[in-house]
Amino acid sequence: MIHQTGEYPEQAFHFVREGLAYTAELMSRAEAQLVEDEHHVSGQELCMGMRDLAIKEYGALAGLVLTHWHIHRTEDFGRIVFAMVDAGLMRTTADDTIEDFRDVYDFDEVFNLHELAARL
Repeated sequence: MIHQTGEYPEQAFHFVREGLAYTAELMSRAEAQLVEDEHHVSGQELCMGMRDLAIKEYGALAGLVLTHWHIHRTEDFGRIVFAMVDAGLMRTTADDTIEDFRDVYDFDEVFNLHELAARL
């Protein structure tokens, strides 16, 4: 794993890796004819998948868990992804940028108790 994780703890990197697998699995189920390696997961898709995985795994505590890991906005997911790319743990395409992760959703909105109660 990455030894220098900067402001993010190692758990955040594990979560992003799990989030990629979770998102790819959801997408491959939705598009049953595609093999996982043939479908590229965009930054926006990955953010949405990680939102859903956080809620699935941590329920009403999802926002608190992410905050504990110093993840406060979708751009933080992008920073983690690109740190993993730099370490050779993930791949991107030439078109992928950190901007793909900017403002995908607002954490205060999607992880508030009212919104979480509606999703649980």
